[in-house]
Amino acid sequence: MKLEQIAERAVEAALAGGAGDAEAYVQDSVGREIRVFDGEVESLTDAGERGLGLRCWIDHRAGYAYGTDLSEAGVRELAAGAVEAARIADPDEFAEAPVPADGAPPEIPGLADPKLARWKTEKKIELAKAVERAARSADRRVVGVETAVYADEEERIALASSRGLAGTYEATSAYAYLQAIAEEDGDKQTGLGFRMGRSPHVLDPEAIGREGAERAASLLGARKPASRTCPVVLDPIVAASFVGFIGNTLCADAVQRGRSPFAGLLGDAIAAEALTVADDGVDPAGLNSSPFDAEGSPRGRTALIDAGALAAYLHDSYTARRQGEGTGTTANAARAGYRSPPSVSTSNLVVAPGERSFDQLLADAEGGVYVTDVAGLHSGVNPVSGTFSVGATGRLIEGGALAAAADEFTIASDLASMLKAVAAAGAEPRWVPFGGSVSTPALLIAEMAVGGT
Repeated sequence: MKLEQIAERAVEAALAGGAGDAEAYVQDSVGREIRVFDGEVESLTDAGERGLGLRCWIDHRAGYAYGTDLSEAGVRELAAGAVEAARIADPDEFAEAPVPADGAPPEIPGLADPKLARWKTEKKIELAKAVERAARSADRRVVGVETAVYADEEERIALASSRGLAGTYEATSAYAYLQAIAEEDGDKQTGLGFRMGRSPHVLDPEAIGREGAERAASLLGARKPASRTCPVVLDPIVAASFVGFIGNTLCADAVQRGRSPFAGLLGDAIAAEALTVADDGVDPAGLNSSPFDAEGSPRGRTALIDAGALAAYLHDSYTARRQGEGTGTTANAARAGYRSPPSVSTSNLVVAPGERSFDQLLADAEGGVYVTDVAGLHSGVNPVSGTFSVGATGRLIEGGALAAAADEFTIASDLASMLKAVAAAGAEPRWVPFGGSVSTPALLIAEMAVGGT
């Protein structure tokens, strides 16, 4: 059967078994990962999963069950398990099936690229090897590659519910990255290079390898900088890590549980006017884009921080009902897969670029530090107060340009102070797939504490 038929049959089986409402989520995906070391394939995995997750509601009690037996008998057994889970669950006044939202799911061009299916495994292996070769040939000081990886995924999703929510979509993704190792005079440094897209044909192995080599070589001879308070320019990779963390604190479940430093600040200025951030679930370039979320609500774009003002929190149907006051879902329900029920999460976070080039950001950050990497961000930030102190690596900024390499220092502040100190966003954004899906340029922070010697 087609995925949508399986979903419909699961809903029918749950209703027949005594559920008041039901929702079925069916996933069929296959992914590949190729790791290369020293010109040879270190590992190659090709794995798929196909399964069904089913939610049921009975008198404000919710139950969930999942399984991989999608035969008629398997679906009936799974439905019986979900209904029984709902019967014995504790009551929750906000637990009920999502209702259809106004509007149809949008068309997102290029969400699934058919070129991916035409790439043979041998060609993907050669791409991964080319990434490693490019890093080694880009700079004589590159002595090795810690890891070189190519990965892709093809995914099909179908959803159906007793409230009328239904839909299907397909999506593909591909990315490659490496960690190059550079050495000189006994000092070793690593550098990351990566690219992402819907198909491997958009991945440039030369650019990936060269980026990793240049980042590693640029940090050779790094020393601890002097402790001080100074301007800081966050590389897009580092900026994406902070933006991703901030996006999580703007999810309504964190706000409602008192686990966000931005609770109760809707409409207030929480950042400088230079910062505008949106959650965009329909951007064709965002790898977390889809026509509808994990509950079937049509995706869209939600302004989170508008010229410094907190414009919205992100909701799924549960947190919206819990919030009350006419609050609706922002279509931000997400799942880790068919094995888990949905919960509120960001889709693609997009930081609006500014007008200043990277060189102009450096000129405005005279005497400061350019941060290219941070360690332990998610464990180093207090989710309630927003305070943080994390290890960092980067370059000093002298004479309006990048100067000596710096490492083994910390940057410290709190999220509220950092956001209000955003002096400018750069003009050249890039997509960063690590820890979420974020598009951001470099960010100039007017003042931050740097801890070194």
